[in-house]
Amino acid sequence: MKKIIINKKYDGKKLNKFLLDNFNGLTLNTIYKALRKKDIRINNIKVSENCILKENDELTIFINDNLLYKTFDLDIIYEDDNILIVNKPVGIEVISCNKNDFTLTKMILEHFSSKDFPTPCHRLDRNTYGLVIFAKNKKALEILLNKFKNMEIEKHYKCTVYGIPKIKNNTLKAYLFKDRKKSLVYISDETKKGYQKIITSYKVLSENLENNTSLLDVTLHIGKTHQIRAHLAHIGFPIIGDRKVWFE
Repeated sequence: MKKIIINKKYDGKKLNKFLLDNFNGLTLNTIYKALRKKDIRINNIKVSENCILKENDELTIFINDNLLYKTFDLDIIYEDDNILIVNKPVGIEVISCNKNDFTLTKMILEHFSSKDFPTPCHRLDRNTYGLVIFAKNKKALEILLNKFKNMEIEKHYKCTVYGIPKIKNNTLKAYLFKDRKKSLVYISDETKKGYQKIITSYKVLSENLENNTSLLDVTLHIGKTHQIRAHLAHIGFPIIGDRKVWFE
C-alpha cells in the first residue's frame, strides 16, 4: 500500500496519467483492473473510474510493488573505493522527494546495504538513460560536487531531432524563464526581466536525409530546467518524442 499527496503538476490531470508517469511497471490493463476491484482510493474514498485529480489529494494505492515497478539488474560501469558509475535505464528517477518511490538511488543503497552512501552527484530525467556518478563517501561527494560546479566534469547528451542543422557545430545563447504556476518554459533571444541566461552547444553526429532527422551531441555550459528540449525546439529542431510545447 502506498499513500501519495498529489502535487501541483498533476492538478486537473487524469488518474491514469499520474499513475503511468510515476510507476514504470504499471500498464493500463493493471490500472483498470485495480479500479474494478476498487484498490485505489482518493481522499480515502474508493474510486472505480479514471477521475480527475486535484492538488493535495491523498492517493492510496493497493497494488503490489512487483506490478508498480519494473525490475532490472544494476548496470555498473565503473567502481572503486570512492566512485560508482551506473548506467541508468529509462523509466526510473535517480532520486525522489517521496521516500516510498522506487528510485535508482534506493536500489543502489539496498545493493550496498547502506543508508547514506553511495549518493548521486547529479541527476538525469526519468525518461533519459545514461551514466550517473555516485559518491561512496562524504569526501568523494564534496570533491565531485565541486568539480561539477567548476565545469571540470562535462556532461554530454545525445538526442535525435527533427530537421538537419546547416551549422554542424554550434554554441547557442538565449534566455529562459520557467513559469512554475503554469509549468511552462519560455525562451527569448533577448534578455527580459526574470529570464536567466542559458548556453547550449551541439555537434551533429549523423544525419538521416530520408527521415529528415539528426543525431546531436549536446553540452550544457549554463544549465536550467528543460534547457536542451526548449533550446533546440526554439531554433527549430525539436527532440523526437518530446510532447511538451515550448513558448517564445
